[in-house]
This record gives sequence, C-alpha cells and structure tokens, in this order.
Amino acid sequence: MKKILIHKELLLYAFAMAVLLFVIKWIEYRVFVFSHRMELYMGLVALLFTLLGIWASKKLTKKETVIIEKEVIVQKNVHFQINQEELSNRKISHRELQVLELMSDGLTNQEIADRLFVSLNTIKTHSSNLYEKLEVKRRTQAIETAKKLSILP
Repeated sequence: MKKILIHKELLLYAFAMAVLLFVIKWIEYRVFVFSHRMELYMGLVALLFTLLGIWASKKLTKKETVIIEKEVIVQKNVHFQINQEELSNRKISHRELQVLELMSDGLTNQEIADRLFVSLNTIKTHSSNLYEKLEVKRRTQAIETAKKLSILP
C-alpha cells in the first residue's frame, strides 16, 4: 500500500508543478503582450499588408503569353558584290574582312582564331580595329553597320 501512496504523491506533486509552471508562463505571456502591445499590433498590420500586396500583385500582373506566327520572307541576294570603295575608304584589310565575315556567322573569338590559324590576341586586335574603323562599340553593331555599307551580304 505504501508504494501506491508514494506514486500518488509523486503524481500529485508533478501535477501541481505543471499547473504552477503553466500559470507562471501564462502570466509571463500576458505581461509580454501588454508591455509590447504596440509592436505586436504593428507587426500584425505589416504582415497583413504584405500578404495583401502579394495577393494584389499576383492578381494585377497576370502575364499572358501570346504566340504569333508570322511568315517572314528572306530574299537571298545571289548577286551580292562587296562595296570596294567603302572598304578602301575605311581601310579595312583583307584579314579584317575575313574576321568580320566569321563574326557575322556567329563564331566566337576563339573559334575565329582556330579557323584562321592565328592567336586569340590577334583576333581581338582585328576586332578592335574593325570597331574603330566602323565607328561602333559592339560586335552586333559592327555586323549591322557592315551590312548597311554593303561590306557583308
């Protein structure tokens, strides 16, 4: 009988301590809420407006993808002749013209160097000379300008 009483006392003390701990934590929570009431309300309002902004942006910025198929007719100019006058006026050498043609084919500097059996630095030098002679800053501008001047087909 004594063993059972000891276990009952232990359970009673454990239950009392659990209730006491719960009351202390509840009081601590209440004090925390009352002392930081304004910060908690502002945080909740900020969270609410953040969620509202995310929802509104998703509703307002629905992106629709429209695919338009259009036939583009490209006329191949079989009788293209390089504008020799423009080449001589801009003093574009034969090797620079080769580099420009390979640029228009979409090759990288390293691929051009491999194809022409020269170093990468040589291609970079030819490219910078071409940019200067065609008065452009980028590869795409050089190709576009060369086509406008009838240097490239």
